[in-house]
Amino acid sequence: MTRYVVLLRGINVGGHRRLPMADLRELLGGLGYTNAATYVQSGNAVLDADTDDGGAVAAAVSAAIRERFGFDVPTVVRSAERMRAVVADNPLEVSDPARFLVLFGTAPFDTGALRALDLSAYPRERLAATGTEVYTCHEDGIRFAKLPEVVGRYTDGTVTARNWRTVLRMLEMAER
Repeated sequence: MTRYVVLLRGINVGGHRRLPMADLRELLGGLGYTNAATYVQSGNAVLDADTDDGGAVAAAVSAAIRERFGFDVPTVVRSAERMRAVVADNPLEVSDPARFLVLFGTAPFDTGALRALDLSAYPRERLAATGTEVYTCHEDGIRFAKLPEVVGRYTDGTVTARNWRTVLRMLEMAER
């Protein structure tokens, strides 16, 4: 069994694309995943799966949500091992976890292009790109952040972001 972190993009935001976490846990169990648990209402889950293919887990979860709830939910999956590396490999200082994001992609980011960005156009924001994750810091708060939208242009995959506190909590849940 492989332990996975499942990150759903854009659910339960502003009353749209409602997906109660109890329903998500039930759906995950119905797909044959075990030990499913969720965290907050924004679509974070951990589960055990009898596969080492996180992409297959993401596809199955997304298809099941579409079938049961009638809307598409981009889904990003990371193994517990990968989440440990995401935390351990963070190249930026986290002074305030609420102002720090990790952007998770389903496909690699163009790290060369991201490193070449003129960050003076984004004052009080910083970024570091490492393959399928991009770390961003926003001194004025996430609400005013410009970089996450820009970063999404540098991958062919789906991108979803989580603040540092949520990343740490998801890792903690994955390691249980």
